[in-house]
Amino acid sequence: MKVYDIYSKRQKRLMGEFPDVYQYVDIPQPLRVQIVYIINDVIAEPVDLNLLRAFTDIYNRLYREYGKLQQSIVGKDIINLFMFNTKETEHVLDFVELSFKLIDYTYRKRIEFVKSSKITADEAIEELNLRFREHGVGYQYESGKIIRVDSQIIHAEAVKPVLHLLSDSRFQGANEEFLKAHEHYRHGRYKECLNECLKAFESTMKTICDIQCWIYQPGDTAKKLINVCFQNNIIPIYLQDQFSSLRQNLESGVPTVRNKNSGHGQGSQPLVVPQYFAAYQLHMTASTILFLLEAEKALP
Repeated sequence: MKVYDIYSKRQKRLMGEFPDVYQYVDIPQPLRVQIVYIINDVIAEPVDLNLLRAFTDIYNRLYREYGKLQQSIVGKDIINLFMFNTKETEHVLDFVELSFKLIDYTYRKRIEFVKSSKITADEAIEELNLRFREHGVGYQYESGKIIRVDSQIIHAEAVKPVLHLLSDSRFQGANEEFLKAHEHYRHGRYKECLNECLKAFESTMKTICDIQCWIYQPGDTAKKLINVCFQNNIIPIYLQDQFSSLRQNLESGVPTVRNKNSGHGQGSQPLVVPQYFAAYQLHMTASTILFLLEAEKALP
């Protein structure tokens, strides 16, 4: 479904009324309405009973997790309940994540649904993410998860390419850990975010070593794994002089940030990891993993 740059939008931009930074507290009513339009365009008519049951399953699963008693509602009423009657932003995002995961992984495979839909699964996801950005709401749907976005440039140039490359089944462990880091970040669990970042970094290097048949020990730390990668010329020898500080940057980047802030005993005073620090770690991890994956692809 095409998103139109209508007159009122252009006027808002001219008046400086469009958000230029992300907020994470509220899902505005117009955005909620637009998300419902997207879901309805996918569902189309006539609605399949199996699809209604799928939304009922989402409803039952979420209410069970929330510890709430369920109401007797089905199908499109469930969509309206979550999108228009739910005040908690996190609960709205839970429903959006599971709904678009249904569209992404199940709906696109059902030929009878696809034929009746007004838009494809890819178009639905693309519009959802565009609407989030349009309203300055700092979330995106990627690889089956709602993830928090802090810099659209970094997200487009590092995070999204990394998620695409890690979707390779060989990198399943690193992919799960990187997505967990985003999940912890979205829920304010910043120490856990740092831990998962390091795990994803190390898992990426171990998988590269497995693919290339490079020898390493299962318990090797990030520093040892970096050494293995460099000893096997993940950077061509003729370029290593120009990258003389790269090894040091890698060794003092993701592992050091994590070790100093969440990897060891915190002593008598609890360590507090600020949000901006966790965001920095996420971005650093994405850039570092992207570098390693692209370097591995370039190996002869």
